[in-house]
Amino acid sequence: MSHGFGWLLGAVLLVAGGGASMWWLTQSSTQAISPDTPNLPVMKDTADDKDPPKKTEFATGGDAKDEGGVKFDPERALKYVKQLCDIGPRISASEGMKKQQELLEKHFKDLGGTVTRQEFKAKQRSQRAETNMVNLIISWNPEKTRRVALTTHYDTRPLADQEPNRTNWNKPFVSANDGTSGVAMLMELAHHMKDFKSEFGVDFVLFDGEEYVFETNQLGGGDKYFFGSEYFASEYAKTKEKRKFRYDAGILFDLCTAKDAQLKVEINSNTMAPKLVEQLWTVAKAVGAKSFKYEAGHEVLDDHIALNAAGIPTVDIIDFDYPHWHKLSDTPDKISGAQMAEVVKVVTVWLQKIK
Repeated sequence: MSHGFGWLLGAVLLVAGGGASMWWLTQSSTQAISPDTPNLPVMKDTADDKDPPKKTEFATGGDAKDEGGVKFDPERALKYVKQLCDIGPRISASEGMKKQQELLEKHFKDLGGTVTRQEFKAKQRSQRAETNMVNLIISWNPEKTRRVALTTHYDTRPLADQEPNRTNWNKPFVSANDGTSGVAMLMELAHHMKDFKSEFGVDFVLFDGEEYVFETNQLGGGDKYFFGSEYFASEYAKTKEKRKFRYDAGILFDLCTAKDAQLKVEINSNTMAPKLVEQLWTVAKAVGAKSFKYEAGHEVLDDHIALNAAGIPTVDIIDFDYPHWHKLSDTPDKISGAQMAEVVKVVTVWLQKIK
């Protein structure tokens, strides 16, 4: 590292007050989290844990640039982005979402994944009725009790609410980089998972209901976000005494695959999962992943908040300043196959080196 971790924490204090004005950026995450967020248990101090989990360590030795990873096919991944976007909007419980679910379930099953539908209902404040939602969980080596969750949301937003002309808000919005490309990246990665070597089992987790928002209010009111991740985290916390596995870590992919992406360290990730941040950005430097910038970015509310609260150290890999966010211009031509491959290189080398 060219800079120590203390420098990063100091830089957080300098940039926390700046950045774009978006619903997901906040000075204090505890103020902005919805009051009906599940009351999830916080991570325990292992010193007070009667049966503390084994520490997830980063294996030493070897040059990450010369070993590991998968032969990611960027062109095939871009075709998956287009295939999903061609469905059109994939809003929770819509026909588009149902078509996407059928496509994804078949895709992952055909490649050897174990697919689980985590079905639940969510009540949005602005909507009269509950909405049926489905998180998709795709498990590789499901017999392994120590696991890593690779996550993204797969629903699209009902409104392109960052369009300056409000008359455009209701036009079809395909959200190529905001969720779709994360799914496409996992679709391509699935081709390599059957024979992938890691001490950990891997789950792909696709969250529903992250974007099911019709009314926004930057002062803290309006509709809720993150239905899928909050439900997933709540169920994980509830089953602690019964389940036979645990998640040692999680990675959230959001807005990270566009051309010229800049992947700085998200502040909440650094606060809640600092060792995981350090591991991932160390691998990124070793493999020459230039889009990963070991410097402080924005503070972001995203799906990783609920996972961290449930005891899953989770990092949000995100481009904080994507200019097409929630605009009709967030289309497949903005996505880079090389960028997708670079993110996957970092994650898969990391998966092979942790123990």
